[in-house]
Amino acid sequence: MMGVPSGAGPLRTVRASFSPAAATRVRAVLGPTNTGKTHLAIERLLAHSSGIIGFPLRLLARENYERMVAAKGAAAVALITGEEKIVPPGARWFSCTVEAMPLDQMVEFVAVDEIQLCADPDRGHVFTDRLLRARGLVETMFLGAETIRPLMRRLVPGVEIETRPRLSSLAYLGASKLTRLPPRSAIVAFSATEVYAIAELIRRRRGGCAVVMGQLSPRTRNAQVALYQEREVDYLVATDAIGMGLNLTIRRVIFTALRKFDGTQTRDLTSQEVKQIAGRAGRYGKHEEGIVSVMADAGSLSFIRTMLAAPPDDLPDLRPQVQPDADIIQAVAAEIGSDSLFGVLARIRRAVLRRDDPNYRLANMEQAFAIATALEGVTGLTLAQRWVYAMCPVDDRDNGIQRLVHWAADHAADRPVIPPGTG
Repeated sequence: MMGVPSGAGPLRTVRASFSPAAATRVRAVLGPTNTGKTHLAIERLLAHSSGIIGFPLRLLARENYERMVAAKGAAAVALITGEEKIVPPGARWFSCTVEAMPLDQMVEFVAVDEIQLCADPDRGHVFTDRLLRARGLVETMFLGAETIRPLMRRLVPGVEIETRPRLSSLAYLGASKLTRLPPRSAIVAFSATEVYAIAELIRRRRGGCAVVMGQLSPRTRNAQVALYQEREVDYLVATDAIGMGLNLTIRRVIFTALRKFDGTQTRDLTSQEVKQIAGRAGRYGKHEEGIVSVMADAGSLSFIRTMLAAPPDDLPDLRPQVQPDADIIQAVAAEIGSDSLFGVLARIRRAVLRRDDPNYRLANMEQAFAIATALEGVTGLTLAQRWVYAMCPVDDRDNGIQRLVHWAADHAADRPVIPPGTG
């Protein structure tokens, strides 16, 4: 990494952490949804004697874990996510969320799905790290949208890039109403409140529907997916996370809105978001075409047509996102002579990786700063422990940070700990 004073001790750690790893073969398979990218990756994974594949969603990791178990047996396959960990002693193939990939495992094949999330403001640093460092001994494969191509070329010299076309076509239908939903429809909303409200209306009128959201427990999510896949219900209500590749037999996707709140502002959906979500319609091998529609009064279908026909979005910033790890935190603390996590993070943002660095940019760490500030009054925690707490994903809309701090205080005082959200 360049753009930082060469004498900075932490810089050497940053540079070492993000050096591209050597690999026999590195492939990128890019294209829209429903192109068979994931199917290809699973085939290649299971063709090797060992492998790891990382997915952007826990539900995707679980879904593909079950596929791998069906092919190789439960004793040979592991599942690792933030919520579930099933690791048999002799596991050789791993299905994981991207954050949970065990990079210390030496395996023949490594794959990462939805690699375009390198550009995501919240998780981009994790996907960038995997793009630079996750390598199989024999073969490495990155799957994603065309938007990642320029960054891929820049960061992975010699990468083989293959583009795949969509396997089924999409058709457009006018405004939809909840009272006239055809079977095998997925209604996509952009908040948990809206998902539950729509699901309740459908249950009253149609007798049943499945709900899929990231907030559900693993058991509940899996049960809801099974309800829909096994045709016990014909309707699915989901958040836009459905666009990340859940392989469901959906004939029709219906948008309830064409704008969303992204954590900062309410804005129009991007062309990539529209393509990801609409692309769930028309499962190849099940439907000859998928149908895309918009709920009445939600907006114009012409917006969907325009977004689907648009060329890939240009990445707003080709500098990959990076974030300090525990070693860098300790090195900066030693350099400035302080064990204040807030002070260390402030130093990193101010001097170790500047905003005008031409090659890299610091990931969004506002929540880490907020947690670090809140932890200043908690005694008895090491700097490393504070850093672990600062990296916890917290919903700060419901006092999540304060609940996390109470948990940390109990931990520091060696009192019984009730995890946030359960007590």
